[in-house]
Amino acid sequence: MKKLTDQILFDVIKPRPNDSFKGTYGKVTLVGGNRNFGGAIIMASTAAVCSGAGLVTTATDPSNSGALHSQLPEAMFADFNNADQLASLVEPATTVVVGPGLGDDQTSLAILKNVFEHTNEKQNVVIDGSAITLMAREDLAQPKGNIIYTPHQMEWQRLSGIKIADQSEERNREAQAKLNATVVLKKHHTEIYTNDDVYQLTIGTPAQAVGGMGDTLAGMVGGFTAEFSKTPLKAVLAAVYAHSAVAEQIAKNQYIVLPHQISRSLPSFMKKMESGQTEHQIGFLN
Repeated sequence: MKKLTDQILFDVIKPRPNDSFKGTYGKVTLVGGNRNFGGAIIMASTAAVCSGAGLVTTATDPSNSGALHSQLPEAMFADFNNADQLASLVEPATTVVVGPGLGDDQTSLAILKNVFEHTNEKQNVVIDGSAITLMAREDLAQPKGNIIYTPHQMEWQRLSGIKIADQSEERNREAQAKLNATVVLKKHHTEIYTNDDVYQLTIGTPAQAVGGMGDTLAGMVGGFTAEFSKTPLKAVLAAVYAHSAVAEQIAKNQYIVLPHQISRSLPSFMKKMESGQTEHQIGFLN
C-alpha cells in the first residue's frame, strides 16, 4: 500500500494558462438533495465550485433552489424531477456527481436510473452516499464512465458484501477489481483502491468527524476531475489529500472543522500549491 503525500498536490495543481476560459476547466453536474437533505448537495456543489470547476450545475429538488442561489450563486439550478432536462445535463458533463442527499425512496431510484442511463465512457462518474445504497439494494448495473465510488465503510459493506470487520486490503482489492472502478474508502486513514495500486492517506484529524464531510469530499473529487481532466486518477488522489490537509490547518484553531470551511479555504490553498509551497511551510490560514 503506497502512502499518499503532498507531492500529489504539486503534480496536479499547476498555474492556469493565460488564455483560459470557463470551458477549459470542465463541466460538473451534481445530482442529489431531496426535500429533507438539501444541505448535502449544496455542500457538494460548494466544494465543486471552490475546487475550480469551470461550470457547475446542481440538479436537486425545487425546494432547495432558494438556499442554493443564496449560498452559491456560482452554481446553476435544475429540477432533478424533470427527466429530460436531467438527461440533457448529464450527457455533456465532464464529471457527474450523484448521491449526496439523494435519498433512497422510489423517486430517488428513478432519478438515479435516469442518470445512469445517460452517462458515457468519456465521463468521470462519482457515486456517493444514497446512490451507493440504492445500487446495492436494487442490484443496479454500473453505469458507463470512469467510475469513482466514495463510500464510508458501511456503504462499502453494502456494495461489496464485505462486512466492516472483514474489510482487509486483500478483500477490498478483490472487490475493487470486480467493479473495475476507483474506490475511495472513507475511514481513519482513507484508502484509495485503483486498478493498479492502493494508496493510503496518512493525514487527517478527528475534527473532521462532522456531518457533510463526505459530501464535501465528493464535490471536491467532482471539481478536481473536471478541472484536471487529463489525469483523472491523480485528480482524485489530490482531492482526497487536499480535503484533509485543509482540515488539519483549520483544526489548529478549532475543535471541529465545518465542511463548508474546507471548501471556502480551497482557492487560497490551491494558489499556494500552484506556487510550489507545502501547506506545512506556508501556514496559509494563519
